[in-house]
Amino acid sequence: MLKQLFAEAVPSKNIQNVIAIISPHAGYVFSGEVAASAFNQIDTAKGYENIFILGSSHYLDFEGASIYSQGNFITPLGTVKVNTGLADKLIKENSVFSNRTDAHAREHSLEVQLPFLQYKLRKEFRIVPIILGRQTPKTFKNIVRALQAYLNPKNLFVISTDFSHYPSYDDAKNIDKATAEAILTNLPGNLLQSIRTSESKGYSNLATCLCGWTSVLTLMYMTENKPDITYTHIQYKNSGDTQYGEKNRVVGYNAIVTALKENKTGTEFKLNDRDKKELLRIARNTIIEYIKNRNIIEIDEKDLSPAMKTNCGAFVTLKKHGNLRGCIGRFDANEPLCRVVQDMAVASSTQDHRFKTVETSEIPEIEIEISVLTPMRRINSADEFQLGKHGIYMKKGYKSGTFLPQVAAETGWTKEEFLGHCAQDKAGIGWDGWKDAELYIYEAIVFGEKERGNK
Repeated sequence: MLKQLFAEAVPSKNIQNVIAIISPHAGYVFSGEVAASAFNQIDTAKGYENIFILGSSHYLDFEGASIYSQGNFITPLGTVKVNTGLADKLIKENSVFSNRTDAHAREHSLEVQLPFLQYKLRKEFRIVPIILGRQTPKTFKNIVRALQAYLNPKNLFVISTDFSHYPSYDDAKNIDKATAEAILTNLPGNLLQSIRTSESKGYSNLATCLCGWTSVLTLMYMTENKPDITYTHIQYKNSGDTQYGEKNRVVGYNAIVTALKENKTGTEFKLNDRDKKELLRIARNTIIEYIKNRNIIEIDEKDLSPAMKTNCGAFVTLKKHGNLRGCIGRFDANEPLCRVVQDMAVASSTQDHRFKTVETSEIPEIEIEISVLTPMRRINSADEFQLGKHGIYMKKGYKSGTFLPQVAAETGWTKEEFLGHCAQDKAGIGWDGWKDAELYIYEAIVFGEKERGNK
């Protein structure tokens, strides 16, 4: 069965430095192909130090998370070793973790991932099996702090989750697309808002948008706002696509990959006036069509410049009467700039959790600004940061935050105020937290409708 599933699955897209995959956990006849598509993206010849498998409890309601440390797992393909030493260490050092075996006794979400690893990996591996129970903000914070250090190319995280449960076939496609797009933004708030929005629409028979939401959210809290992290969508299907499923009541499945961006050097990136005007047109037309009809317009890339088809990050900012109305972006993406701008136009108008979704009547009053980002560079001292020229990204532990370069002109802050506000208001590390944080600088090519006359 595994041989057949991998043969039918999406082949490797040669994504480098994969550190996590999101894979479904239903019966193989329903979700096995999508799971195989996720596992096809990992380096089969790599010797991982640990494979962390995170699943959300289906049967037991408890606070925190349980790490199985009592022995190994056995499947029809043989024994899968548990790194009991690391499991015990995590439990001992973090009160948020326990070793209660009742959380694992009936749980299937971890064990169904194991045969894919056994079939695919050429080298021996050890797992750290973690079942997440009921979560509070404090619990999430403690779990993220405990696991953060292990999120690197030496290890692999397997996040086990199905998507929507029991809506109709067409409703599931809409719900699961919205949920997956929120995950791809790498902003946990967007995922939570997307779930709330879908649940508020009154879809018939919708029991959940994401059964493993606590596991996915844990990963996203670990990767949030990290400029070197990318999320890539691999495949979507639901149970209605199989010969065993019905169309009126389905479960959705997505395969998504998280990777560390490769550092690449190349020629200077530039956008000409035509590029900027076209990107603004794409952003506005996308917002109009999505807000009115919930459709994504097609982009004809045939006549676009090479710069617009280059993979790079961008932010889309919406302003209404000069006031912020939405702003969401990605530092980097495995997609062409024109599509990143389109995705962020949708996100900034519907997924910024600080604001309500833009309404049709507001669109004529909204001005669009786009910030295309250059690659980030680590600096050793704030002396290298130039106010007004550089954006700042700072990171301390699991906390991080950024300000775009234009924030300096908009606020009139001094250099110290700019850094202090970013540390305090965005990263949450205190006014002076930037002084011992990791600092990165980048530049932005900023242009808007107001100066270009697009509106």
